[in-house]
Amino acid sequence: MKAVLISLWHYRHFILSSIKAEFSGRFARSKLGAIWMILNPLAQATIFAIVLSEVLAAKMPNIDNKSAYAIYLMAGMSAWGLFSEIITRCTTVFIDYSNTLKKIAFPRMCLPMIVGGSALLNHLLLLAAIAVVFLFFGHMPTMAWLALPIGMLLIVMFAFGLGILLGLLNVFSRDVGQVMGIVLQLWFWFTPVVYLSDTLPKQYAAMLSLNPITPLVKIYQNAMLYGTHPSLHDLLTPFLLSSGLFIFSFWIFRRASADLVDAL
Repeated sequence: MKAVLISLWHYRHFILSSIKAEFSGRFARSKLGAIWMILNPLAQATIFAIVLSEVLAAKMPNIDNKSAYAIYLMAGMSAWGLFSEIITRCTTVFIDYSNTLKKIAFPRMCLPMIVGGSALLNHLLLLAAIAVVFLFFGHMPTMAWLALPIGMLLIVMFAFGLGILLGLLNVFSRDVGQVMGIVLQLWFWFTPVVYLSDTLPKQYAAMLSLNPITPLVKIYQNAMLYGTHPSLHDLLTPFLLSSGLFIFSFWIFRRASADLVDAL
């Protein structure tokens, strides 16, 4: 793993320039350019805040805030969006860049890093848009928002580790990419994003406790809605799982990278 990290550091300028080029290319023919990166999530967040706070406000117990459910939903969706984007793109990243891998010599791990950096930048812009909506509804950010970087780090580590494993498997069996599209849809509904885990029957609530994304999503929801920080006890299991999967993915990647180009 140390050798991989050193090679990534040597190619850090390549990674950063690739992330920049990706965003520049996405809005090359747009007059507003990168402003759309803020307007699109801001419009989506505003729709959720206006519609859902009116229709589904009663779903949030013990909170006297008309926009509580919209805040809860947007917090959960922002966390899930970061996770799902990294997983989805990492699963196909080696196939998408197969021609580049065959023609240019560079550390192959740079590609997932580019995906992760791009997803993280999208996520930060989404959080900025959500913060604007919260201010509009009188929900001021609190010091608990300082816990969000912890949630980001754990989500990125978990999604990055799982995404690399899936990306390698997808190179050797293209069915993996197809299956993951279905798995992510099911996974979303087994994660308390659009509903409260307390409202489920006990047998289903026990299943949610086995979902590794549930505590990570709750970091966002607790910080952005309730203004509470996660405890060290709540962070211990997600940290061990995320860091363990992250390190394991580097080890597997190093063993499989020699056969990667040939399989492509």
